[in-house]
Amino acid sequence: MNWDRVEGNWKQLKGKAREKWGKLTDSDFETIAGKKDQLIGRIQERYGISKDEAQKQADEVGEGASDGRAGSAGSHFRQAVIEA
Repeated sequence: MNWDRVEGNWKQLKGKAREKWGKLTDSDFETIAGKKDQLIGRIQERYGISKDEAQKQADEVGEGASDGRAGSAGSHFRQAVIEA
């Protein structure tokens, strides 16, 4: 997934991201604003996982949005990008 595109469509996509990462707050999502590095940092912080694991989760969602492998969250991301 092109993260520039995620950033550009963040308002539509953040609802789907909330489904994937429920521990992130509204404030987190406003701060993230579609920026991959911000998303990774917040996932890492809220879920107590390594940076590598947070990166992997973000990448899986991005890749799933392109090829359908990330389950429902990836499907929602893909659909939102297609509709945008």
